[in-house]
Amino acid sequence: MAGVEEVSVVVAHRERATLRVGDVFLKVDSDQARIDVEVEAMRLAPVPTPEVLWRRPPVLAIAAVPGQALGRLGEPSPASPAAWAAAGAAIRKLHDAPPPPWAGKKLVGLDAELQRECAWLVDSGVLPADLVDRNREIAEAAIRPWTPVFMHGDLQITHIFTDGDEVTGVIDWSEAAPGDALFDLAILTLGHEERLDDLLAGYGTVVDRDMIRAWWSLRSLLASRWLIEHGFDPSSPGCEFDALRSRM
Repeated sequence: MAGVEEVSVVVAHRERATLRVGDVFLKVDSDQARIDVEVEAMRLAPVPTPEVLWRRPPVLAIAAVPGQALGRLGEPSPASPAAWAAAGAAIRKLHDAPPPPWAGKKLVGLDAELQRECAWLVDSGVLPADLVDRNREIAEAAIRPWTPVFMHGDLQITHIFTDGDEVTGVIDWSEAAPGDALFDLAILTLGHEERLDDLLAGYGTVVDRDMIRAWWSLRSLLASRWLIEHGFDPSSPGCEFDALRSRM
């Protein structure tokens, strides 16, 4: 098609797909409630977010943000300590903002979900029982009362962009909700534990590192089946299974 820029698939599975056409991202989602959350969260968030260009359900078009992602899961982060500190400062600014006015993840039932996913990992032969049992023991500490903050909810390392030492954009807000501040910090440093000190230097307050470690285990145990069933590989170097093994 003459005059049409190259189209690249960023992510695609049976629930959603994201395409890139030049400097525009097209997000197609089977659940419009997720798109509703994403648009409103970007409006409310006190940190740089992508510009919404247009919305025609089921498609949301947003502009690319400048800069480079902090890194990729399974690869060393090329970002400087100062860039990680800037990310920490941006997250702290988000967490200090009023939480969004919709429901977040509930503690009720989370222990049952953990039990169910651990049983599946063992019964399916995906992971050995001793590895699952050890991480479940660690993960249970994260299931505790928390003071809800404005939580991004999916703050992977590929979702924060920086230019030099400045945060230029935070993307993918469909999981934003009132939630545990330490969850965001844990997701960003999953597989990049060596960057936790830099991140917390910018975050600017003392946090319970044991709870971050607990969330590393909890998130990895809860997410592994979904990742496998949606075509992702948690056994890739530096990903969820490596995070679980590092707790042994």
